[in-house]
Amino acid sequence: MQENNYEIRTMNRQEVDLAIEWAATEGWNPGINDAECFYAADPHGFMIGVLNGEPIAVISAIKYGESFGFLGFYMVKPEYRGKGFGIQIWHAALAYLADRNIGLDGVIAQQNNYMKSGFKLAYRNIRYEGFGGLNITKHPDVIELSSLPLETVASYDRAFFPDHRTPFIAAWINQPGSHALGILEHDKLAGYGVIRQCHTGYKIGPLFADSPAWAEVLFLSLIAGLNSTEVFYLDTPEVNRAAVELAERNHMKVVFETARMYSGNQPDLPLNRIFGVTSFELG
Repeated sequence: MQENNYEIRTMNRQEVDLAIEWAATEGWNPGINDAECFYAADPHGFMIGVLNGEPIAVISAIKYGESFGFLGFYMVKPEYRGKGFGIQIWHAALAYLADRNIGLDGVIAQQNNYMKSGFKLAYRNIRYEGFGGLNITKHPDVIELSSLPLETVASYDRAFFPDHRTPFIAAWINQPGSHALGILEHDKLAGYGVIRQCHTGYKIGPLFADSPAWAEVLFLSLIAGLNSTEVFYLDTPEVNRAAVELAERNHMKVVFETARMYSGNQPDLPLNRIFGVTSFELG
């Protein structure tokens, strides 16, 4: 696609690093190793808009399985906004995900614009901020997730996502600067969580568990190594009241929110067992 020397094309791996840099500049606080994990999810799903040789717009449009897609990283350089470059790359991303149900986490201010493209509000995701320094005793049922076969983790994860995402999960739970834990009940996986280092502090995501009690055990285990000056974040679906209570009970405060929206029907997911969203960029 080209118009007035404006070309939209697929990013290479190094250009995904550029998208991460832009996200950090926008204050989205990405993980320091997000680029490698995100690229593993769909190497063809990152697009860049180049005007006269200058990158001015980016977006991600990730294909999961055969039926689902997720939009993120939708950014245009400030000096080029309002000139039609953003909407062109937006339409290119929608075309790439044609015939799929598409999800996104949009800032509230953009909700009406996404509705114009056919997206419908499902619920809000709330970002909570907290600090470490708690005295936490190791729970005997918490295990290193790496001790389980990938197939076991991917099979458990499948219940919480609209389609399979095994390549992404393989990268996500093994990324540098992260800690991935699971919890066993009767020798079966009953929850797992990941905490990763970000440009500022740490983020927990995902945090999936079969009960609020298991979610709290995992949550506390993930932050056990943080000191009182280290900040961490948890993104919770507001509709999961137990997740909200978990954050509030541990003295976290609201710092941000997004609108989870879908182009088709809202997927039938166990929101009462989703205590932490994996990421706002990839779902």
